[in-house]
Amino acid sequence: MDSPDARNGSPIRGRSTSPRPMTPPDDDSSIIDTLPDSRQIQAFGRKVTATAGHLMGAEGVGQHYQNALGELHRELRRPMIQRSVFSFAQTTPRELVRSRISVPEIQQRALAYLPDDLLHNIPEDNNAFSLFQGFQASLPDEDGQPKQHGKHNSRGQRLLGEGIEGDDPNLPPSMVALKNQKRAMSHRLEMMSVRKHMCAAEIHEIDNKIANLNTMRKIVLDRLAGLEYEEADLEQELLDVDNRIEDLQEELEDAAALAPKSDTRPSTAESEAVESTDGFMSESIYEKLPAAKTKRNRRVSRRKSMPILHEHLEPGSKIKEIQAHNDVITALDFDAPWGTLVTAALDDTVRVWDLNAGRCIGLLEGHLSSVRCLQVEDNIVATGSMDASIRLWDLSKAEYAPQDNRINKDGEEVEDDGLTFENSEDAPPPPPATIMQDVPLFSLESHVDEVTALHFKGNTLVSGSADKTLRQWDLVKGRCVQTLDVLWAAAQASASVNANGGQWRQTGRVSDASADFVGAIQCFETALACGTADGMVRLWDLRSGQVHRSLVGHTGPVTALQFDDVHLVTGSMDRSIRIWDLRTGSIYDAYAYDNPVSSMNFDARRIVSAAGEDVVKVYDKTDGRHWNCGPGVGVDDDATALSTIERVRIKEGYLVEGRKNGMIGVWSC
Repeated sequence: MDSPDARNGSPIRGRSTSPRPMTPPDDDSSIIDTLPDSRQIQAFGRKVTATAGHLMGAEGVGQHYQNALGELHRELRRPMIQRSVFSFAQTTPRELVRSRISVPEIQQRALAYLPDDLLHNIPEDNNAFSLFQGFQASLPDEDGQPKQHGKHNSRGQRLLGEGIEGDDPNLPPSMVALKNQKRAMSHRLEMMSVRKHMCAAEIHEIDNKIANLNTMRKIVLDRLAGLEYEEADLEQELLDVDNRIEDLQEELEDAAALAPKSDTRPSTAESEAVESTDGFMSESIYEKLPAAKTKRNRRVSRRKSMPILHEHLEPGSKIKEIQAHNDVITALDFDAPWGTLVTAALDDTVRVWDLNAGRCIGLLEGHLSSVRCLQVEDNIVATGSMDASIRLWDLSKAEYAPQDNRINKDGEEVEDDGLTFENSEDAPPPPPATIMQDVPLFSLESHVDEVTALHFKGNTLVSGSADKTLRQWDLVKGRCVQTLDVLWAAAQASASVNANGGQWRQTGRVSDASADFVGAIQCFETALACGTADGMVRLWDLRSGQVHRSLVGHTGPVTALQFDDVHLVTGSMDRSIRIWDLRTGSIYDAYAYDNPVSSMNFDARRIVSAAGEDVVKVYDKTDGRHWNCGPGVGVDDDATALSTIERVRIKEGYLVEGRKNGMIGVWSC
């Protein structure tokens, strides 16, 4: 038998000499011997037994090991298993690979396949320099080493120099020194090339990081936009819930008011007679109530939160475009970014827009002619028209009235959002679903010619007209409290100069007969700044009605002005914008354009102006940089499809511009 030889030989191969592991091999051999014609299997079993015993040790052989071997031997007795083992032993590796790959293995290989996108970031192996050269180049040069012939010495020069001197003892010392210097310079030049390559690799890596950061920024920016849109929808839903609560409250009050009337009966018999028809009578009485009681109009949504999306967009990014009117935009203003915009044009319409939803929400009707100037302050809108009147409107009283004809043929409700931003047509927008009959407050009528400029702050409104007068209005009483004659002020200034022995002359001249006499005004408490067609900027004291100071500099009509605590900025048809220091009355800065300035406005950082082009001229006050923003940026100068920008307004980096073709553009500035 082979099993005694196996038992005798196993201690020689380093097995433990303990007699306990000798029993399992006997049992294993007896089991395997029962298999017909299986010498290879018997040898294999002996090797498995010896190896397992050697690995597990005499002390580690337990009952579970014997059970496992018993199950294995029972499985090997099956004919099917024996045929499979013999067939597997006779199969070549090539045939096995070709015919025995299972479906799960194919699926695993397909899943384990790496696409090109993942392999793209693997470092390239075609580097011109080795890793050791990169390590050498990263070591700084040692200071304090002697320099030969005034040149830089390095660590490599010192190391290389020791081995070169002994190469040829017959060479003179001067030749050896020159060769050492040449070798050191070559080494230094090579290290510089390696460092240049490392710098280029770092730049490439930084560019990749910047690209990844820009991608992440765009993702977060899209998320911010989604949150702001969701926030606006939530505010609208909150307003709808408030309206429904008020509707239900009114219905309950009406039902409580009608309850005593329905219970009042002349007699018991009559009460019993009409008891069966009491529900019908109540319904008829309810139907005769005014419609305002049963179906109250909804208020227009007002933003409670301040959107900040435009602050994180790239400067000059287009946000929206509106085909607002069919004629030249004459005036526009808005209360806050993504808030309410009011526009006026020569088509004799004044439209109110929701900048967040991008639709027209109402018309301000009442003027007999086109509106030339307007201002939006919170919910109050002031408009000055060519009919010589000024009207004030309260947008908080606007109510949203759902239209009854918004049901399609399938019986589904159709939402009418008015004018949207995409695919806008040149046709005027459809009639909005917002009722504006309660919006007008009152009308101010004292001017005898068209109103060209106005500004109000608190309860004081000042207007300028083509009748060459400025009027101060009390908004509480709704009447004019003071009239300032610009020509009389100019004559007084001339007389004052002549009385002092000087000669007064008008520095400006009207370069365009169609220019407005009063081009722009702004007031704050008792201070008033006014720019007129003679190029003068006059600072008035409303308490005395006198000109406090005159700013001379423009040579054309003043079309726009705005001031803060320190500076006054003016735009003129003389193609220039001037920044005045209010403390000294002198010019602080000035810059010119190619065309007359028709509109100008500024916020805390930027001054924007419309100068007869299809772009908005932007001046950054913080860094003194001039740049363009608008539809004409990047367009060929010969292109005629774009329209000239006439009016601009900016608040907190949110720019709105109006064009000659009635288009409104919204930009991040």
